[in-house]
Amino acid sequence: MAKSTTPRLQAPKPTIERPPAIRGLLAPDRFMKLLGLVLFIVAAVLPFVTATPYIISILTSAFIYIVLAMGLNVVVGYAGLLDLGYIAFMAVGAYTSGILTTQFGLSMLETLPFVVIACIVAGVIIGGPTLRLRSDYLAIVTLGFGEIIRITANNLKITGGPSGIHGIPTWSFFGWSFADGLDVFGIHFNAKILFYYFVLFIGIGVAVVAVSRLGRGKLGRAWKSVRDDEDVSEAMGINGYATKLLAYIIGAVWGGFAGTLMAGHLTAIAPNSFEFLYSALVLMAVVLGGMGSTPGVIIGALFVSLAPEFLREFSEWRFLLFGVLLVVAMIFRPRGIWPANAVLPFLKKRQIPEVPATEVVGVIGTVDDTAVSDRAFGEAAVGDAPAGGTASDSTATTPNEEEGKR
Repeated sequence: MAKSTTPRLQAPKPTIERPPAIRGLLAPDRFMKLLGLVLFIVAAVLPFVTATPYIISILTSAFIYIVLAMGLNVVVGYAGLLDLGYIAFMAVGAYTSGILTTQFGLSMLETLPFVVIACIVAGVIIGGPTLRLRSDYLAIVTLGFGEIIRITANNLKITGGPSGIHGIPTWSFFGWSFADGLDVFGIHFNAKILFYYFVLFIGIGVAVVAVSRLGRGKLGRAWKSVRDDEDVSEAMGINGYATKLLAYIIGAVWGGFAGTLMAGHLTAIAPNSFEFLYSALVLMAVVLGGMGSTPGVIIGALFVSLAPEFLREFSEWRFLLFGVLLVVAMIFRPRGIWPANAVLPFLKKRQIPEVPATEVVGVIGTVDDTAVSDRAFGEAAVGDAPAGGTASDSTATTPNEEEGKR
């Protein structure tokens, strides 16, 4: 088969040269990664500085809130689905692991597959028929779903009714449990310290890395497209319903995993632990920190979980002060403490040069005024010809043409 000799079209060259990416420690991406690594190391070293049961307990709860908020960030921050009953998925995970460990003798590690399946089923049941709704209608439906789960757990015998489930064992791996403790280089780590490190390295580490990569990938871009304008995204070929349902299922699995961690941390769960207030607190952490922003969600979760503890010395006034802090934060940072596109002022930004102004092109050559007038005269003569005549009858000849014919 003969090859086509048609020349290939060449793309036009850009009018401006794209500047190179910023390198060095002050580059925004590298600086944020280094800052996150430093904070992660500080959290890992903290038990060697102070290991009081109170500090370890509240920090472990704060880390679990980070895992829970990262899951809600997928639903609200990436996909734009307002969920007011997200704590229900945490209840599904906590009760599933609690029932399997206390009544069937499974370890917490062995309950993870069942927790994932239960959360997927719960996500499909609530998300399947309702994710075609939008904005306030979806929020009302999810709020009702959260209350249904709590009331169901309050009335079932297998869930312990209003008393809940007690005596949930801590995590164990192939016969070794956190309750046994661990000695490393002469340093003894008790069960609370081991669980603290487990939530830090496994819970937060996996949650932050996985959610961040999902947000930057193809699926994350589809979520953000649906969030910004669902109709336009569907016109571009994105299945909005399937995309939202997948976001809801992933968020449900993350919430169930956080519930499993909370059940192992508290060793007891009850329906009162999954009221609407806790859904509002997790949503507040995402909105306060910055929707769609991984650093913002971490900051928001730490603020929501630790601020009431730091204000405990004010006794009855602490929740009033907590509310005032929330109002002040929203007034001065309406897009969140750390929005998704935030860059610290002292970091280097890549400067995009301005597009140069279009240059004026002069006329090339000269124009003969006489030739222009003769051509205009001839065109006018053709235009004035009668409708029934021919072109030869209506064509006017100039004196120069008459002389040429002679």
